[in-house]
Amino acid sequence: MDQSPVISIIIVTYNAADTLQMCLDSIYRQKYPALKIIIIDGNSTDGTVDIIKANLNKIYYWISEPDTGIYDAMNKALKKITGEWVYFLGADDELYDEFSTLAFELKDKNAIYYANVFTRGVKRSGKLSPYQMAKHGLFHQAIIYPAAVFNKYTFDTRYKVVADNVLNMYCWKDKDIQFIYKEYIIAHFNHTGISGSIKDAEFEKDKSRLILKYYGVKVWLRFIIRTLKKRH
Repeated sequence: MDQSPVISIIIVTYNAADTLQMCLDSIYRQKYPALKIIIIDGNSTDGTVDIIKANLNKIYYWISEPDTGIYDAMNKALKKITGEWVYFLGADDELYDEFSTLAFELKDKNAIYYANVFTRGVKRSGKLSPYQMAKHGLFHQAIIYPAAVFNKYTFDTRYKVVADNVLNMYCWKDKDIQFIYKEYIIAHFNHTGISGSIKDAEFEKDKSRLILKYYGVKVWLRFIIRTLKKRH
């Protein structure tokens, strides 16, 4: 019997019939054996549910009902996770083979492991400094979280586009959690989705305060100076 730690892969869908099967197929191709797929659908009307039903033998849990946005759906999914690790994949994104390479290297259950994604024709983002982490954040498709993170934290649904970035801020300051970078490209991120095309107004309003709180004065001052320079 395989003893690989389970990774729950969470996919949030809404009218994703054009891409969902491609996304699922990229999971099925993985060599890592212990993947459990959780799909939270926002009451799609375009055939997404039919695709889910056609894949039921490979899906651990799914539901289709109205929600208040991406992170509301993700928080619902977190109540259904099983195993020791959690990964969030967009319905229009695709896993690469190196996802499994990284999965086999997950050791520290108090560490957030992050790698790279391929998007807009290039590899992004490499190993980030605290300043880069604060300013830009990580692509959530580049991160595998230990499930223990979600015993402490959930997504703040006030932030409609980048609540994952805010979650990472909580984790960065948490002395019980470390970030470990691995030089892999684990997914293709489709930049045409909401996170790649819309600014989060609530986050932009709070960003300076959040950086000061979670990254400290040194990083915050650098952020403020760079921001002021851009305005002049």
